[in-house]
Amino acid sequence: MIELRTPAEIEAMRPAGRFVAETLATLRAETKVGTNLLTIDKRAHEMIRRAGAESCYIDYHPSFGASPFGKVICTSVNDAVLHGLPFDYTLRDGDLVSLDFAVSVDGWVADSAVSFVVGTPRDEDLQLIDTTQRALDAAIAAAVVGGRVGDISHAIAEVSRGGGYEINTDFGGHGVGRIMHGDPHIPNDGKPGRGYPLRAGLVVALEPWLLQTTDELITDPDGWTLRSADGSRGAHSEHTVALTADGPIILTDRSFLGVD
Repeated sequence: MIELRTPAEIEAMRPAGRFVAETLATLRAETKVGTNLLTIDKRAHEMIRRAGAESCYIDYHPSFGASPFGKVICTSVNDAVLHGLPFDYTLRDGDLVSLDFAVSVDGWVADSAVSFVVGTPRDEDLQLIDTTQRALDAAIAAAVVGGRVGDISHAIAEVSRGGGYEINTDFGGHGVGRIMHGDPHIPNDGKPGRGYPLRAGLVVALEPWLLQTTDELITDPDGWTLRSADGSRGAHSEHTVALTADGPIILTDRSFLGVD
């Protein structure tokens, strides 16, 4: 069921969005060559506990997950792009890292993701990350009252294909509110003018993600981590966005912290 939020409810979602933004900015700044993925998860857990928030991941067990997730943040590295289950891995120079984080604060959920390189970056990785970020910007610009879900999907696809990348539509954006994954589903490709009408009060997580040379995924033996089928690297950008009559509001915006 698709739910529309009142202006007061959107205001009530701001603390969750701000906390997610601050946590991702902190973790990004602290994540370097030599950082262990389990340390990132531990640090995120500490921040959740200190803020009195609730993890959306630790007990999460959807049909596509082999078991409850058991951690509080997704840490996807190099050829992993989505749902990366933290494990005992120490980051190396040039690793491409995607952090995906969702929590509930006072019963309201926010969800966001960021990708970056630790140490010495490869040009092709920076291009991949930049494309997901530009696709996210285009998606947010298309998230206007009076449009359609297909307008958002088409905006993502235009930027993605313009960068030379293939698109997988198995996983994409989604409604956000009292739960992390709600309706509508927002695929990363679609036709403009099609799909659910965009109305004031709709709150969604928009999340372009791309792989360098394929659109096919495989699942790790951990039952969660999704990797490219050909070993090429992936990147993921995501924000929680509220649609209003005055335009989209990025609830997980990190720009006030001096980061993208």
